[in-house]
Amino acid sequence: QAQLVESGGGLVQAGGSLRLSCAASGRTITGYAMGWFRQAPGKEREFVAGIRWSGTGTSYADSVKGRFTISRDNAKNTVYLQMNSLQPEDTGVYYCAHRARAGDIRAGVDYWGQGTQVTVSS
Repeated sequence: QAQLVESGGGLVQAGGSLRLSCAASGRTITGYAMGWFRQAPGKEREFVAGIRWSGTGTSYADSVKGRFTISRDNAKNTVYLQMNSLQPEDTGVYYCAHRARAGDIRAGVDYWGQGTQVTVSS
């Protein structure tokens, strides 16, 4: 079992920045993919960013490319999402995700965090 705890959400004005953190406990995340997804009110949960266990392979949704950066610290069992140039359409609940087997995070998630709210005002 793995427990994922997100932090760092909040209210920010358009153009601002936030850094989300996801601390994993219960099992090591080294060796497998991690990622971030988000869900806006009335919409389905969508992929935002993913990172392979080595930290060198990353992927992003087109809507956040060039603005968001995902990174991980395997020694701390922690994944980060640096979000810059935030826009109102980035508003939603952001979820940390962990895939406990080989493959891209978009192929399936085995563990979810409880989510952290990000609100971007215009």
